[in-house]
Amino acid sequence: MSLRLPRGLNKAAILVSAVLAASPAFAGNAPVPNPGDTAWLLISSALVLMMSIPGLALFYGGLVRTKNMASILTQTFAIVALVGVLWTLYGYSLAFGDGGSLNAYIGGLGKAFLKGVGVDATAPTFTPGHVVPELAYFVFQMTFAMITPALIIGAFAERMKFSAVFAFITAWVTLIYFPIAHWVWAVADPNVIVDAATELAAATTDAAKQAAQAKIDAATASVGWIAGGLAPWMKGVGALDFAGGTVVHINAGIAGLAGALIVGKRIGYGKEALPPHSLTLSMVGASLLWVGWFGFNAGSNLEANGTTALAFVNTMVATAGAALSWLVTEWAVKGKPSLLGLISGAVAGLVAVTPASGFAGPIGSLVLGFVVSPICLFFVSKVKNTFGYDDALDVFGVHCIGGVTGALATGILVSPDLGGVGITDYTAIGENYAGKYEMLAQMIAQATAVGATLLYSGIGSAILYKVVDLVIGLRPAPDQEREGLDISDHGERAYNS
Repeated sequence: MSLRLPRGLNKAAILVSAVLAASPAFAGNAPVPNPGDTAWLLISSALVLMMSIPGLALFYGGLVRTKNMASILTQTFAIVALVGVLWTLYGYSLAFGDGGSLNAYIGGLGKAFLKGVGVDATAPTFTPGHVVPELAYFVFQMTFAMITPALIIGAFAERMKFSAVFAFITAWVTLIYFPIAHWVWAVADPNVIVDAATELAAATTDAAKQAAQAKIDAATASVGWIAGGLAPWMKGVGALDFAGGTVVHINAGIAGLAGALIVGKRIGYGKEALPPHSLTLSMVGASLLWVGWFGFNAGSNLEANGTTALAFVNTMVATAGAALSWLVTEWAVKGKPSLLGLISGAVAGLVAVTPASGFAGPIGSLVLGFVVSPICLFFVSKVKNTFGYDDALDVFGVHCIGGVTGALATGILVSPDLGGVGITDYTAIGENYAGKYEMLAQMIAQATAVGATLLYSGIGSAILYKVVDLVIGLRPAPDQEREGLDISDHGERAYNS
C-alpha cells in the first residue's frame, strides 16, 4: 500500500530524513522534540486564540447593531471557554484518539481527560524523525476547535437566544466538528511508516517482508477516511487540507447557512436598514484575524522549517490579492470601493488559502486570492439577494464558498508543474518520498472531502437546530429581539451612551 499523507516536505528535510531513515540509529532511538518547533507551535497556538478573542469577536461585533454588540462578544468568548473545556475532557480524544474498529470515522475515548498525554508524550510531525510535545499539539488543535463554532454565530447574529447558542454549540462540536476533524486530520505517523518501509526494503525473507508490511498496514489503518482516501471511488488518494478548509470553514459555513434558514430572518430584514454599527472595530478585528492566521496556517506544519515559511508567505500574498480583488471588483460594479468590501476580501483570501497554504506555490496562492473574492462577492450579494436568506454576517458566502473554492483549488495548485510541492509518499524512500500526482484522482478526493463535509455538517446541523428549538426554543420573543440581545440575554449594554 502506498500512503500519501497531506503534507509537503522541503528538499533539505527530505534528504536529511532519508539519511536518518536509512541509519540503524533512527530505528533504535526515539525522536525528541526540537525546541524551535515547540516554541513555534506554542506561539502559533496563542496567535490562533487571538483570532477568536479578540479578532473574530471585534470583526463580528462591529458588523452588528449597537444593541447586540455585547451579545456577540459574550457568545464568542463563551464558545471559546466552552469548547476549551470539552476539548480537554473528551474532544481531543474523539478527534485524535484510537477508535479501534471505528478509527476511520471517529477517535476513541482512550485519551479522554488527557489520559497518557503528559510532559513526556510526543506527537509526530510531517517530517520523519521529528516530533513535538503532545501537550503542544493538544493546545494548538484546541484553538482550532474553539474558533470553528464561533464562526457559525455570524450567520444567525442578532436573533438567537444565548441559551440556544450554548446548547447548540455543545452538541455541534461533539457530533459534527470532532468527527470531521478526525476524518481529515487523523493521519499515520510518518516515523512508523518510514521505519517499516526501510525494514521492508532491507528484508530478505518472506517473513520479514510480511512483518514490515503488517506495520505499514497497521499504521495506515489509523487514518481518517478522507485523509486516507479509504472510499472506493477515491482510489486510495487522500484529500489535502493543510490547515482547515473543510474542517473549519466549509464545516462552519454550511452549519451557519442551516442556522440562518431555520432560525429565520431578523425582524425588519429587507424592510429597514441594518447597517454595521462600527466598521472601525470590524477593521481592527479583521486585522487581528490576518495576523493570527499566520499561526493558523504556518503553525499547521507543526515545525519551523521551509514549508512553514511557504505557508506563511502564501497566507500573506493570497490575502493581499483577495483584499485588492474584492476592492477593485466592488469598485467596478458598485461605483465605490468600501472598507467593508476590503476587509471582507481579506477574510475570503485567508479562508481560501487555508487548505492550500502548505501545498501551493506563492504565485498559485496569489492567483487563488484574485479569484476567490469575485466568487464570494457574487454569493454575498447576488445569490443571497435572489434567495432572500438572512446570512447576517455572510458566514456562508465567505467561509463556506471561500472554503470550497480553496479546497478544490488545492487539488490543482499542489501540482509541481504549477509551483506546488507535490505529493508525499513516505513509503517511497528511494524516491525521496515523492509520490505520483494525478490531477483527476486528486480532484476526486478534494470533491469527496467537500461533499462529505457539506452533507454531514449541513444535515447534522439542521437536525441539531431543530432539536434545540423543540427543547428550549431558538429565538427570543419579538419584543426582546427589537430591544436587543444585550439587554434581553445579558442585562447589560456594550455602550453606556
